[in-house]
Amino acid sequence: MPSWPSSRTDAVLPGAAMSGIAVWRDGPADGATNMAADECLAAEAVSRGGLVIRLYRWKTTTISLGAFQPIVAARDCAAIAGMPLVRRPSGGGAIVHGSDFTYAAAVPKWHAWGATPQVLYDAFHGAMVATLRAWGVETRLAEADPAVEGQFFCFDRRAGGDLLADHPTPGAESPTIKLMGSAQRRLAEAVLQHGSLLLTPNPDVGAAARHSALANLAGATPMGADGWPAWTDAWLERVAMAAGEPLADQPNSFLKTAPHGLAAGRERFAAERWTQRR
Repeated sequence: MPSWPSSRTDAVLPGAAMSGIAVWRDGPADGATNMAADECLAAEAVSRGGLVIRLYRWKTTTISLGAFQPIVAARDCAAIAGMPLVRRPSGGGAIVHGSDFTYAAAVPKWHAWGATPQVLYDAFHGAMVATLRAWGVETRLAEADPAVEGQFFCFDRRAGGDLLADHPTPGAESPTIKLMGSAQRRLAEAVLQHGSLLLTPNPDVGAAARHSALANLAGATPMGADGWPAWTDAWLERVAMAAGEPLADQPNSFLKTAPHGLAAGRERFAAERWTQRR
């Protein structure tokens, strides 16, 4: 397994924006609160006129469904029976949260990264490729694979720009594992992107929902004193370099700022009528 060096290297990605990048690091919250906060983040991007990022955790293992996934598919999946469900405002497949690194990013539609969906996607994933390489883990961006497009779980799919690594087990059914995927929602004035990188296989779900993760390639992810993966700052710095903007770490949790619409959004995302809308 690779070692985790203390040095960092820099990489530059295409794309640019004109305002500083506000970054919030939130503690654990339930699924409805996290999804409502992400919608508020999109409004924050418009208000600030630039890229904003929120890193966050989950109170308990939670399954987030893509906005357009049928609820019956979740009900028919024995591997996640009894687990809390929340429906994301973004598309894509179902994700098992709780043992992953989760982020949300938003930009106004007029932003250089807001015009074309793939640009925003590749900026964050490309930064992670360079970051993990500096820490001894080789990954690459995927080509789209229509053959697995309809799989229920996000990490069984292969969209263009997903983060892949060679499977650690020779002769495995699939030669690659997907470590990171993202999904977008284009709102009236902003683009909202969710992303998840698997740190460890989640022990709370059945085998069909328990995907190989970074730990299968590199062992336990080293954690910083702040409780986030030790490479988090290096990844954010690469995103900022690509955007041509400085990072602006916010002193308070985004949730504690009580953004306008958070309470109403949480009520909507917690409602059965939203979860079962498809």
